[in-house]
Amino acid sequence: MKSYKNLDLTNYNSYRIKSTCKTAFFPETEADIIKLYSTKKDYILLGSGHNIILSKSYYEKEFIIFNGNFDTANIDEESETVIAESGISMQKLAMMAQENGLSGIEIFYDIPSSLGGAIVMNAGASGEEIKDVLIKVRYLDLETMEIKEVLQKDIDFEYRNSFFQRNNDKIVLKAWLKLTRKDKTKIQEKMESIKAQRWAKQPKDFPNAGSVFKRPKGYYVGTLIDELGLKGYTEGGAKISEKHGGFIINSKEATGHDILKIINHVKKTVKKRFKIDLEIEQRII
Repeated sequence: MKSYKNLDLTNYNSYRIKSTCKTAFFPETEADIIKLYSTKKDYILLGSGHNIILSKSYYEKEFIIFNGNFDTANIDEESETVIAESGISMQKLAMMAQENGLSGIEIFYDIPSSLGGAIVMNAGASGEEIKDVLIKVRYLDLETMEIKEVLQKDIDFEYRNSFFQRNNDKIVLKAWLKLTRKDKTKIQEKMESIKAQRWAKQPKDFPNAGSVFKRPKGYYVGTLIDELGLKGYTEGGAKISEKHGGFIINSKEATGHDILKIINHVKKTVKKRFKIDLEIEQRII
């Protein structure tokens, strides 16, 4: 297990916010994770660094980071099941499935997330979610320091929410995904088509962390922001994307504070005009 003092977190968050943490650990095994949590529980857990906002320039709290580590995966050909550690990226997992002619996670090829992060927030798009292919999850219960397993039906998935989102003392370690056999070329075509659609609509040329707000029932956040004329609204180095109003981009050395100021302004403006309480999708650290 590697550890670093005064780690620059710029490349560990997709907004590319400049921030530093006092100490960061990169566990490689379940034993490493148990060892860390056996000494203390008060860590900040970071996956791929997407869907988060670093609100501080320096963190005294120690970080546990899953980024390029704790990311092994295996395929059981007979049962068409993928068994993967929580640190693996969804893009890597989708590519691995495609290479083995397994379908079911193409939608995640261009969704930036670790497997653990995708499970915690029930990530998805276009009507597909991670819960649709999930069999079970192995996790560390910090309350008892026991490793447990839970079936998909008992995780209480909701739109961008889950048992793990509501209980941050349960650390996702591994997951089993049930896929289906399909032609490799067709899987690749779907992956590339999804990617092209996203790149056409989303501000991929600037650092961002994806959709800022959860979609309110019956509305699209981007449409609401467009109607309010808020595209291009700027605070410091952060700006509401002019390409897609549901995204905030780092246009010029933005801080977490800049991004939070935009979020607060949007929430207040949408509430005043449409009487809708927007719920933030991204995790503020």
